[in-house]
Amino acid sequence: MFEPSANPRVFAVPPGADFPQALVRGLRARCDGRPPEALARVQLVLNTRRMARRVRDLFDQGPPCLLPRISLVTDLGENVDLDQVPPAVPPLRRRLELTQLVSRLLDQQPDLAARSSLFDLSDSLAALIEEMQGEGVPPEAIRQLDVTDLSGHWARAQAFIGIADQFLKTEDGSLDVQARQRRVVENLIARWQDAPPQHPVILAGSTGSRGTTLMLMQAVARLPQGALILPGYDFDQPAHVWERLDSAMTSEDHPQYRFRKLMTELGIGPDQIAAWTPDQPPSPARNRLASLALRPAPITDAWMSEGPQLRDLDAATRDITLVEAQSPRAEALAIALRLRQAAETGQTAALITPDRMLTRQVSAALDRWNILPDDSAGLPLQLSPPGRFLRHVAGLFAHRLDAEALLTLLKHPLCHSAGDRGAHLLHSRDLELHLRRNGPPFPDSDSLTGFAVEKDVPDTWVRWLIRNFCDQQISGTLPLTDWVQRLRDLAETIAGAGSGNAGELWDKNAGQAALEVISGLADEAEHGGEMTALDFADLLGALLAGQEVRDRDAPHPRIMIWGTLEARVQGADLLILGALNEGSWPEAPAPDPWLNRQMRDRAGLLLPERRIGLSAHDFQQAIGAPEVWLTRAVRSDDAETVPSRWLNRLTNLLQGLPDQGGRAALEQMRDRGRTWLRWSEMLEQAPRIAAAPRPSPRPPVAARPRRLSVTEIKRLIRDPYAIYAKHVLRLKPLDPLVQAPDALLRGIVIHEILEHFVKDSVLDGALLTRDNFLKRAEALLDQHVAWPTARKLWLARLERIADDFLRAEISRRSDGGPIAFEAKMRLTLEPLGFTLNGRADRIDRNSRGALTIIDYKTGTPPSESQQAKFDKQLLIEAAMAEQGGIDGFDPMAVASAVFIGMGGTYKEVPAPLDKEPPDKVLAELKELISAYLESDQGFSSRRMMHKDSDVGDYDHLARFGEWDRTAETRPEDLT
Repeated sequence: MFEPSANPRVFAVPPGADFPQALVRGLRARCDGRPPEALARVQLVLNTRRMARRVRDLFDQGPPCLLPRISLVTDLGENVDLDQVPPAVPPLRRRLELTQLVSRLLDQQPDLAARSSLFDLSDSLAALIEEMQGEGVPPEAIRQLDVTDLSGHWARAQAFIGIADQFLKTEDGSLDVQARQRRVVENLIARWQDAPPQHPVILAGSTGSRGTTLMLMQAVARLPQGALILPGYDFDQPAHVWERLDSAMTSEDHPQYRFRKLMTELGIGPDQIAAWTPDQPPSPARNRLASLALRPAPITDAWMSEGPQLRDLDAATRDITLVEAQSPRAEALAIALRLRQAAETGQTAALITPDRMLTRQVSAALDRWNILPDDSAGLPLQLSPPGRFLRHVAGLFAHRLDAEALLTLLKHPLCHSAGDRGAHLLHSRDLELHLRRNGPPFPDSDSLTGFAVEKDVPDTWVRWLIRNFCDQQISGTLPLTDWVQRLRDLAETIAGAGSGNAGELWDKNAGQAALEVISGLADEAEHGGEMTALDFADLLGALLAGQEVRDRDAPHPRIMIWGTLEARVQGADLLILGALNEGSWPEAPAPDPWLNRQMRDRAGLLLPERRIGLSAHDFQQAIGAPEVWLTRAVRSDDAETVPSRWLNRLTNLLQGLPDQGGRAALEQMRDRGRTWLRWSEMLEQAPRIAAAPRPSPRPPVAARPRRLSVTEIKRLIRDPYAIYAKHVLRLKPLDPLVQAPDALLRGIVIHEILEHFVKDSVLDGALLTRDNFLKRAEALLDQHVAWPTARKLWLARLERIADDFLRAEISRRSDGGPIAFEAKMRLTLEPLGFTLNGRADRIDRNSRGALTIIDYKTGTPPSESQQAKFDKQLLIEAAMAEQGGIDGFDPMAVASAVFIGMGGTYKEVPAPLDKEPPDKVLAELKELISAYLESDQGFSSRRMMHKDSDVGDYDHLARFGEWDRTAETRPEDLT
């Protein structure tokens, strides 16, 4: 196939060309006129399975021929000396072993790093070991680094890197994947030196970014019939620029740096790399423009000398659209519109971006037209239904069962998937309403049994619920083998509803992928040692996050979403390069906790800019496509963005070439983008909807409430609409699912503490002490408050005010004492036929037979002026007492009424009975109630709120926010 040559044989395909298509076309052309078996003798070595599939597809499209022998770089040499190279140690086993060692080191030296970083440190250390093996860097090269200026950091890093030594000094029986691959390639190269193959061996598609691959490429290029075919080679780059790419420290992020490194290793120059096919790229002018724009940073002064020589800028940019959207949503919508047009016109179009958030937004926008793109990345396994389910089940081991965790699992689509799921969902709904209304915040077997009795739930379902969800939390450590078995058994039981099978847990692609992860973890669990439940949950989440799954049904055949890896082996009429912002494309280099750039360079390891260079190469290849979109969002959710460095270079270069029409070409690119942005804005336009008026409904008199509690009178004065919503519409706020130690619970508990303490001290005055008060408080807090932190905080507050409360209590006892607690009160207002209900926290009687009404407040008690106008609770209770409204008591005079504040400080605020006597209060109350029993009186929303920032339970129903307190109310008669 190839003429004999003393120099290594290297070919290349220019940016923008469909590399697999060009590869197949060149092979067919070189075998044209030869016997049919000539192509079959070719050994074609490709870098990815995706490319191998694409090459086979292209050959299958015809004309008929014998196929070459296609293999992967990782497969080459697998049939050579395998008896001398043992199987590789599974990566998961290495990870588990490293995790154990790092865990022990952190136990011995806790100041080295936080315990929460255990798995991150293990992964990072595993990546370093893999890189050292792949690049052929011995441990001695790391230990001999000059770290004069980094002694403190290096001492900490050495503690971890020391762990790597034992893995890098292993015997043949425990080689890692990268070490084994390098050993296989070394054996193959040695075999070739003794007996080089005489048939054509072609290695295509690799850039030589990893040490083992670069070593193999050199060997293939020197074979008698060996050849390399490089993708995206810049034929337009001058020789003096190639010479400036020798330094990794300054050129690693350049798209062509890896090719220069290959040339140096092979001892050839850029003029010795030939085109694989005579075909021209889709836009030679655009390739020249991109080549100049992407020059290495130290020599961008070439723009001044070579820029004026650029021609055909109009042709270079004619098929480029630049979209600079104001938000990621606008960017996604413009992309979706263009993909929709491509679907209608029959174009093949692909969105290329590493930003998964953008791809999800584009997919959501395409869904409105029932276009399902073929997304090559799929969905992370941890976000799939089985992945989420397994993580929730693992959480049962690590945390105390609360209502949220319980209902999250009960409502999961895989839960109870093997049984009567309809009945299961019905019982789960009833349980949720019960837990919201009655609690407890941490369900247990007793509370769930009580629920079952109250709601008449089948015993089988309740037993299944208690057996599999209650008391699953495990403290301490267990072997990883036990954790895996417990997880699988419990997950299958919850999913299968105790039927003996796993229900739908392991069904479909996602279930099979999850089962593979669990089975693989079980196989290697013996190497994981012991760990806590929380560490196991973190490990499971990390393993699931490392897998992706695709459960797609009939995606659109011509609309694709690719990552940069997929884009290297595919071709399309339209390529959309999305999220071209710094931090997205290119992604920021991950921080290296072990070695800085200089240390990596001296040791022979890869620099952080390697990934940027690979991304730059992807960009240079993609921008040469027949039609290209370059898109970015000017702002993210909360800040302005920075354009990608490559986009910045391109626009700056065009901006600096006004004489060649660069500025006009750039403006036309932006105009095309603005056109699509305008269309996307039109798509988002919605008819203007007038703001809702401030409501003041007037229901029929017969539907208006005839009974209110004393505490609701304040709400009737301040926010009548809330009374209408609660008592006329009969709407009640749904209690929160996740109960918290909030003000309501604190008020209930403090009331109970005071009631029990005061009751006991009435019978025995000796109990009226600080120690007894705090002992009683601590006991009741332990009984009613499930959160240890809240118990400590609330007890500390009571300790601060205990002395003040006791002094005031002793003073009150000097003239009488308590006669009733939680006293029920009821009074009918005649002739209105309206009933008031209430409950007094405490009623005292003095030596003269008069009453004192006491109400405890855990918040700030209302002032006397607030009580006179709005918060009339004590005033009304005093009037009810004098009218005989206390159950079990005759009408009695009220000497005083007082709010006792039990918040951060002790405070007493008396009711202004002298200014607001009971007769006056009753008269005003009857006038108020009478007004709301008239048909022309509306229940206005937020009539007299204390502050504009106050939040009502029914503000959303009143559509507050579309109007404010300055708006006039609009009465509405209801029937």
